[in-house]
Amino acid sequence: MMDSRWDGPHGIGRFAQELKSRLSPRFALSGFPLLHPLEGIWLSWQAWQARPDVYFSPGFNPPLFCPVPVVFTIHDLIHLKVPEEGNPLKARLRALYYQYILRPAARRAARVLTVSEYSRRQIMAWGSLNPEQVVVVGNGVDAAFSPHGPRHQPGFPYLLYFWNGKPHKNALRLLQAFAGLGDGQVRLLVSSAPDDELRHQALRLGVADRVVFAGGIPEAELPSYYRGAEALAFPSLYEGFGLPALEALACGTPVVTSNVTSLPEVVGDAAVLVNPYDPASITQGLQHVMEDQGLRASLRAAGLERARCFSWATTAVRVQAALAEAAR
Repeated sequence: MMDSRWDGPHGIGRFAQELKSRLSPRFALSGFPLLHPLEGIWLSWQAWQARPDVYFSPGFNPPLFCPVPVVFTIHDLIHLKVPEEGNPLKARLRALYYQYILRPAARRAARVLTVSEYSRRQIMAWGSLNPEQVVVVGNGVDAAFSPHGPRHQPGFPYLLYFWNGKPHKNALRLLQAFAGLGDGQVRLLVSSAPDDELRHQALRLGVADRVVFAGGIPEAELPSYYRGAEALAFPSLYEGFGLPALEALACGTPVVTSNVTSLPEVVGDAAVLVNPYDPASITQGLQHVMEDQGLRASLRAAGLERARCFSWATTAVRVQAALAEAAR
C-alpha cells in the first residue's frame, strides 16, 4: 500500500511520482486531503481494511496505528532546523507534530527512508533511532535532464535561481552577492512569479533592472532553462538533498552552491562551493564560474560524471529492498 497523494511540482512530489511509476503498488491511496488533522486516523482505517504486506509513504505522514509494518520517508528536518519556514503558529504546530506524532511513529516504523547521509545522521540523532532503521535511498535525475536539447534564450546571459518564498533559499544574501558582480550584462533569472519582497530588496541594492522573473517554469521546460544558464545559483542554507543542483549537473550547467548540509555530499567535486552566510563568498564563486572558461569546462565534465551516480531506477531498487525487509 502506497500513499500516492504526494504527487506535485516539488521535491517530495518528484520522488513520489518516480517511485509510484516503478513500484506499481497494489493499493494506491488517494482522495483524502494531504496532511489533514484527521489524516492519521484515515490512514489507519485504510490499512486496517486492506491489510497489505506493508504500508509505504513517500512523505512524512505515517498512520497513527497500523496492523502491518510501516515504512515512511523523512526527507529532511527543515521544519525543525529552520523554524522561520512559516508563521509562528505554523512553526509551533509543526514542532508539536514532530514531537508527539512523527518521532514516536519513527521509533515504531520498520524503516524510515531518507535521501542523503546528512539527513540520515540528523534523523537518527533527533529520533534516537537505530542505524539500521534509517535507510538512505537517495534521489535520481530523469533522462530529460541532459546537455542535449533546446536552450532557453531570453536574449541575455543569466544565472538561474529557484525561489519559493522560503527563508532557507537565502534570497537576500544572493541578491547582495549578485549586486557585487562586475558583469552588468548578466541577469538573475528567478523561477517564480514577480515577488514583492525580492523586488524591494533588488531595488534597494540597485539591481532591480537586472532581476527577471520567469513567472513559474513548467516542469517540461526545466531542462532548457538549466542548459541556457551561465550557472545555477543555489546558495541554500539548508537542504535535505538539493535536487536542482543535481539536475543542473546532469544538464552540463555549472553549479555554485553551499558548503553546508547535504549539498557537498550531492555535488561532490563537480560544483563550486561557497559560504552561504557570506555574500562576498557567493559573489566570488559566481564570478569565478562566469570568467574562468577552463573551470567551466572542467565543471561540465565533472557534473555529467557526477549525475550518472544518481538514478530513479536505483532509488526504486533501494526502496523496494527496504519494503521487502519491512514485510519480512
